[in-house]
Amino acid sequence: MTDVSIRTSGRAGRITLTRPGALNAMSYDMCLQIDRALKAWAVDREVALVVIDAEGEKAFCAGGDIAEIYATGRAGDYGYGRRFWHDEYNMNARIALYPKPVVSFLQGFTMGGGVGLGCHGSHRVVGETSQIAMPECGIGLIPDVGGTRLLSRAPGRLGEYLGTTGARMGPADAIRAGFADSFVPQDAWPGLIDRLEQTGEPGLIAAATEPLAVGPLAAAADEIDRHFAGGDLATILASLNAADTEFTVAARKALLRGSPLSMACALELIRALRSGRSGIRNALRHEYRFTWRALEQADFLEGIRAAIIDKDRKPVWRYGMKEVTPETVLAMLAPLGQDELKFEGERETMKIGFIGLGNMGAPMAANLAKAGYQVTGFDLTAPCPEGVTPAEAATDAANGADVVITMLPNGKILRSVAAEIHPVMSQEAIHLDCSTVDVDSARAVAKAATEAGLMAIDAPVSGGVGGATAGTLTFMAGGPEQAFAKVVQLFEVMGQKAVHCGDAGAGQAAKICNNMILGVTMIATCEAFALADKLGLDRQKMFDVVSTSSGYSWSMNVYCPAPGVGPTSPADNDYKPGFAAALMLKDLRLSQQAAEAVDADTPLGLAATRLYETFVEVESGGEKDFSAMLPRFEKRGRPFS
Repeated sequence: MTDVSIRTSGRAGRITLTRPGALNAMSYDMCLQIDRALKAWAVDREVALVVIDAEGEKAFCAGGDIAEIYATGRAGDYGYGRRFWHDEYNMNARIALYPKPVVSFLQGFTMGGGVGLGCHGSHRVVGETSQIAMPECGIGLIPDVGGTRLLSRAPGRLGEYLGTTGARMGPADAIRAGFADSFVPQDAWPGLIDRLEQTGEPGLIAAATEPLAVGPLAAAADEIDRHFAGGDLATILASLNAADTEFTVAARKALLRGSPLSMACALELIRALRSGRSGIRNALRHEYRFTWRALEQADFLEGIRAAIIDKDRKPVWRYGMKEVTPETVLAMLAPLGQDELKFEGERETMKIGFIGLGNMGAPMAANLAKAGYQVTGFDLTAPCPEGVTPAEAATDAANGADVVITMLPNGKILRSVAAEIHPVMSQEAIHLDCSTVDVDSARAVAKAATEAGLMAIDAPVSGGVGGATAGTLTFMAGGPEQAFAKVVQLFEVMGQKAVHCGDAGAGQAAKICNNMILGVTMIATCEAFALADKLGLDRQKMFDVVSTSSGYSWSMNVYCPAPGVGPTSPADNDYKPGFAAALMLKDLRLSQQAAEAVDADTPLGLAATRLYETFVEVESGGEKDFSAMLPRFEKRGRPFS
């Protein structure tokens, strides 16, 4: 008997998992068989829909069959696991993007690989015994098979909670979290499947659906949102430690079981997908960056040993809860170059011109070249990075390119370069500007591009040189949706998230507003630490209080300006810049220029601009990190005392 039964029945393509004794765990061979059937049925006019179910009462599919991945990984062969994940993720994407309805019946345990098989289709049915979870962090992996995409779409901070703790969802909570659609009593499933086979009409499911009472996770929503709202793992744990409820005790226990590296990377991906464009391929591509490295650089082999092989439940993780740094997370999620996850039919021959190869542009261009794109680069002074073909002029880089990316110092230079390259660019090519410039310049360049028969996107970035190198930038994009859709694949290589903010100039507007908030909150954070010092308050105690209460902010929790406090930041490296004060001043000036143009009252933005002007232009702080305001305030008394 095979492990999966694949056949057609009436109007339905039918997939039934037949390994109930192994909780229907999906092997590599099962994955390949299922994917072949899905490809064939997609173009079979006799097949109206696909129905996926499983034998046995205990599980639809409790996960991927990881025994072979473990055995080969222990022997130093990482290729088998990488091939398994590569092909499984292609199957997951196929289900999510399938041109016909895909109906899954999810009894018992649906976990890990079972979520990838059963929770991306168009109609996901749960019953009385359904228990859905993403418990991968407990074995040193991350929620994968597209799980981070599902988690990012869950209400509130439920995604962070489910992804890090591996908590199980009954039928009501699974529907609330977006892992399922309909509750149908399980004794009605055989008859419903028969009718689906006969008619090919998925609308029958709605008629069979019954209401459910609110699940336990819905009742705990306030606590979940409060404790998992932001910050790193240590911040979440501190928040849980500060309360003593049935929920916090259980959540704390679950967090302490998981791999800190896996949980930190899961948080990063869930949050990135929530705030950006969370397409299935984007999620899978970023998950694959972790799983590709998981056997060699993460806790996966140790997690499997402790949970499944030796069953001692005492894994020795590589990092402690407070030892996982943002740099460690970025390294695990960095682009893979030629090893990047490939999807069938995806275009890989796009020609790119890249103009502006400075501190940001060079690593961005290099990442595109590593991913297999043909990149031709130009800069007046900087050399081309490895893999990028040098051009003698900006026009040479732009000529014949599908996309021309510019990364330039200011709006005046951008307008000049645009006037030079637009006449030589191919019709319907895209000018993708990643510079941070004034909104008027972005809109003027977009207008000029349209008049030249081109498309334009303004997409300034956030993430600094470290993000450019690691491929973890955030892009804030303005311009036509059609153009944005064409360059999403480039954003996925150069960054972790891209948000389409609106029409031309909207990307620059979003960047300016974001960095005005950042400048203001950093000054307030530095002022508060300087005040705490003079009040005799210990900095660590200050951090512990503020980072878990109403004073929480990115400047405090993620980029703390006090050395030795909170996650590692430029403050711990003598304020060598992750984001230079001179660049913050540039962005604040852009915010005030924009505010003046539209008659907006921004008194705190103006005050922050003036303070950074003094710091950069009078006190020679321009080449220090923008968080170096703290040592500045430490030395000062009240100006009017």
